[in-house]
Amino acid sequence: MFEVAETGHRVSAEEYAAREPRLRENLLAAQYRLLNHAGFPVVILVAGVDGAGKGETVNLFNEWMDPRHISTHGFGAPTQDERQHPPMRRFWSVLPPRGRIGMLFGSWYTAPIVERVQGLGSVAAFRQQIEDIRRFEHMLATEGVLLLKLWFHLSKRDQRRRLNDLERDPMTRWRVSENDWTNFQSYDRFRRVSAATLEATSTPQAPWHLIDGSDPHHRSLTAGQLLLDALGQRLDEATRKRPARAGAKAAVAQALPVASPDVLGALDYSARLDRATYEEQLELWQGRLNRLVRDPRFGERALVVVFEGQDAAGKGGVVRRLTGALDARQYEVIPVAAPSDEERAQPWLWRFWRKLPHKGHVAIFDRSWYGRVLVERVEKFCAPADWERAYGEINDFEEQLAANGTVVVKFFLAITKAEQLKRFRERESVSFQNFKLTPDDWRNRRQWRAYESAINDMVARTSSAEAPWTLVSANDVEHARIVVLRTLCERLQAAIRRPPRR
Repeated sequence: MFEVAETGHRVSAEEYAAREPRLRENLLAAQYRLLNHAGFPVVILVAGVDGAGKGETVNLFNEWMDPRHISTHGFGAPTQDERQHPPMRRFWSVLPPRGRIGMLFGSWYTAPIVERVQGLGSVAAFRQQIEDIRRFEHMLATEGVLLLKLWFHLSKRDQRRRLNDLERDPMTRWRVSENDWTNFQSYDRFRRVSAATLEATSTPQAPWHLIDGSDPHHRSLTAGQLLLDALGQRLDEATRKRPARAGAKAAVAQALPVASPDVLGALDYSARLDRATYEEQLELWQGRLNRLVRDPRFGERALVVVFEGQDAAGKGGVVRRLTGALDARQYEVIPVAAPSDEERAQPWLWRFWRKLPHKGHVAIFDRSWYGRVLVERVEKFCAPADWERAYGEINDFEEQLAANGTVVVKFFLAITKAEQLKRFRERESVSFQNFKLTPDDWRNRRQWRAYESAINDMVARTSSAEAPWTLVSANDVEHARIVVLRTLCERLQAAIRRPPRR
């Protein structure tokens, strides 16, 4: 695969001097077209062989374009804080917004390649990592991200020469580390693993571009032209098309080919608890939850609790009983509303990746990422294709949480239509509860059947072994609160008994 990048391409100083000013001018113009259009973000992955000019290219792009609108991130070994979260979180956190360019020096490819070269983990685990990367990049592409993947290559002979040249020069000696020479000893294995990785992850939406790094002039012009071509093509396409997401609200959400089971209809809404039993059970399960999150074994875990439910189903009351059992320094309640302008400029899951808890902590989501397949689906805030693919993206997201030791517990609080109307009327009549009832609540109520269909599909398509849904009949608030607390304790206790994955 790398033979095409080992042909010793050369560009003379005269040719470089003639071509470089025009390329810089065009790149800067394209960058400002992107900034003014703001229809999509650009992510540039800079990867490849040590000494092949990756760092020089990153610096060159910042020199040729306006660095105020470029975010540059170099990734080494994960920090202590980064190890608290799923590995992909540090990459999610630096994705550029629409209209901006992000350069990633090192990326989600580094760890899988290095670990495979060093013989860490199984072949099956490596293949799964590659498949996860393919799905992640597909998600970025469908969200409109322009992903430019540059692999800078050197032959074994050229890499040895390059490292020696850098080491001999007092001005550049610092750039060669002991690790670079250690990696050089494994050059052949790195080459084989890298070739297999690139072949498996070079897709139509996110192809790899190989660049011969042996000649700085050739390398710089090639990298700059690749960026210019990719930017120009996407900007021209965007100009010819309607504005992004045009007509999305008018799109009609299509029903799934096969109707999902009626999980809401199967609930027993008559379940009740008398007050004395409720008080006794509340003290029991709050006490148990408090002890569980203070258990030393919970320090190797994190807890994410998701609450969804119909309007007036009692989510707020359940959350208050849950937090009443916890140390305020240990949890965060995250109410989820419509995305902000900043959040709309990013892939839709971005805002949730930012809110993940550290090990030994709890994040409680009052509504969540499931809004994409509930309110956004029913109210037609996104196109059918967007919420259809969201099921798989949610499953991938929650699998990554579980793989990192996060316990994901999801509750849907369900009430009958009659009970909802009763609670709406009560809120209308009580002055200090008026704020809980909004015009949106009444509009959502008129879409009751559409929401039922969306809820049934959500449960059927996103309830997994490690992140199952618990549906709670909530016509009786005391019953619902105890079911939630008991289920949460049982799930958490089972999880901390198992050693976390490594």
